[in-house]
This record gives sequence, C-alpha cells and structure tokens, in this order.
Amino acid sequence: MPPPPRPHLNALPPYQPVLPFEVRAAQLGRAPEAIVKLDANENPYGPSPLARRALADLRYAHIYPDPESRALRTALAAFTRVPAEHLLAGAGADELIDLLMRVMLEPGDAVLTCPPTFGMYAFDARLNAARVVKVPRRANRESQFATSLDLDAIRRAAAEHRPKLLFLATPNNPDGSLPSPEVLDALLDLPTLVVLDEAYIEFADDDLGRSVSRITQVPQRDNLVVLRTFSKWAGLAGLRVGYGAFPAWLMPTLWKAKQPYNVNVAAQEAACATLNDLDERRLVVAHLRHERERLFHALQAIPYLEPYASRANFILCRVEGRAASALRRRLAEEHGILVRYFATPGLEDHIRISVGRPQDTDRLITALEATKQPLPR
Repeated sequence: MPPPPRPHLNALPPYQPVLPFEVRAAQLGRAPEAIVKLDANENPYGPSPLARRALADLRYAHIYPDPESRALRTALAAFTRVPAEHLLAGAGADELIDLLMRVMLEPGDAVLTCPPTFGMYAFDARLNAARVVKVPRRANRESQFATSLDLDAIRRAAAEHRPKLLFLATPNNPDGSLPSPEVLDALLDLPTLVVLDEAYIEFADDDLGRSVSRITQVPQRDNLVVLRTFSKWAGLAGLRVGYGAFPAWLMPTLWKAKQPYNVNVAAQEAACATLNDLDERRLVVAHLRHERERLFHALQAIPYLEPYASRANFILCRVEGRAASALRRRLAEEHGILVRYFATPGLEDHIRISVGRPQDTDRLITALEATKQPLPR
C-alpha cells in the first residue's frame, strides 16, 4: 500500500468553480450560442483584434516558451510604469497566489483574509497547511457598497495572529467594493506582507485603473505585492495569463520556486499583442463601465433585488422574498441565463451578475421582470 497524501488535505474543501460553458449548455438542452453567460466575470467582447491576429499567426507553438517571459515583462513595465525586475508573469494570477504562499508559509503560519471575498485565498492557504484567519467585512447600509473592511478588527487580528500574508481584492469579489486610500495606507502600516489582488482594477476608473492602483508603489515598499490578470479586461481568461509586482527582496526566491515554463507561448503572444492595442481595450472597458451603470439602474427597478454599486465588471444583488438559489436556477433553466450563486455564509441570499453586452442586459432584465411570483425557499 503506498503512503497516503498529507493528512491536512483530507479536510480540505474543494474550490467550486463554474461548470464549463459547453457542459452547462448541454445540461440545459440549449446550444452554446443561445446561452447568456453572466456567471464568471469574463469579457463578453473577447480578445483585442491584435491579440486574435497574434493567436492566428502563432509560429512557435512547437518551441518551449521563454521561462522569464522577457518580451511580456518588458511590455508590462511600459504599461504599469514598474521596472521589469519587479515583475513576474504567471499562468493567471491564481498561480502567483499559490507560488507566493509556497515560498512564504510554514505549516501553521497564518494568512489573513476578509470574507466574503475570492475563495482561492483560503483554498491555497489550506492547501499549504496554513491557518486562515478571517476578519469578516461589515454590512454597509450607509454606503454605496455592500460591505466595508473592519479596520480595527484587522489590526487586532494582525496583532494576535501575526499573519505572514494579508490578501485583499481591490475591487473586491463578489461585491465590487474598493477600499479608500486611507484604509489601504493603514493596512500597509501593518507588520505583514500585504497582497492586493487587482484582478478588476481596470474597471475602477476611466484609464484602466491608473488612478486607484497601488502597483507603482511596489518598488518603494518592502511589504506590498500587487497581482493583476489579463482574464477580465483583456478577454484572455481561457489562456491563463497574469502577472505580479513584487518587492526586490522577494524576487530571487520567486524566480527559483516558479515552474520554468509556466506561461505558454500563446498566452505570452496574446498578452503582448493586447498591450499594443490599448486604445481598443480602453474602448471595450469604457463600453463595459457604461453597461455596468445601465445594468445597475435596471436592476434597481426589479422589486425583489437590491443591487450594490460596483467598481468591477459585475454587480452583487441581494434577493428579497425568495430564494436566491431558486432564482439562479430558474434563470438558467427557463431563460438560458447563467448568473453566480454562492452557498457561503453571508451570501446565501445573493446572486452575482457579470456585466455583459447591451443585448445580454436586455434579455436578463426581461427574464427578471417575468419572474413575478416569489420562488420557493
């Protein structure tokens, strides 16, 4: 009998991603093109024209990729205004979250998170035998956002548990909130490595997130990491390409620990092409930001929904007087519209809706208006 896996993995709950598009379409008995997919925060407009051309003209798929992603990191340095020696590319930001934990954590070390938030922080922490210290966000009825960070509780948890890492999504997933500059400054005063996950930052202002991102501060701070992805704004979710900016003291260890060919040739080429097509991407992001506001106001008119303002490409809604899970199921089965439901504490009565194209919004609102009667709980 071979030896068993590491004991702590027996209690590891699996991460629950959305089902593959084609699988869900088959389950619903609909053609994929008849589905409105608003459940995973993907970009409905897809890659930029230059990225599509780069993929069509891919010449070196038979050659291993550059293990240091030199061309991509050079382009990213110009885009982010961060020196290339602080940048590392990954197979999505997800790979960099796990890599960071593998090089930083000993079994039993603490990782601080602020739920509800992206589930991979807690998942990867448990995978690496760390303790997850949760400081729940506060329901914020006095603000435009659904939640706010409990700064005093974070400070107390940091003093008590001395976490090696603090993960914070800015904007936060699933509610789209963005902490104030003052709150971020206070968190950066804590004696821990603060990891800002800016997966949705490009949707937070009208210049691809430049006015609110902290990425340019990384070279000047020893305790700040900023993660980014091409999945959302760039429409490259299927290619799995992201990057991070890291302090200088951490880079040698990350280079040694990462997989050598972690970002494939197609992903690198498409990402570089995207960075040469920024005017087109700004236009696409502007379309999605405009549609986000239209969707928000349309959702406000649905009597059983309470949508929250968002700085990302999705909107979280509280469902009143009926079961959120049943609403999600009816939208899928009767209308072919996929939205996200989280069966997690604090979110049982919520759905999250990705921002789509105008015709997607129209079809969603028509379906929501047709759901007049309360659904069973």
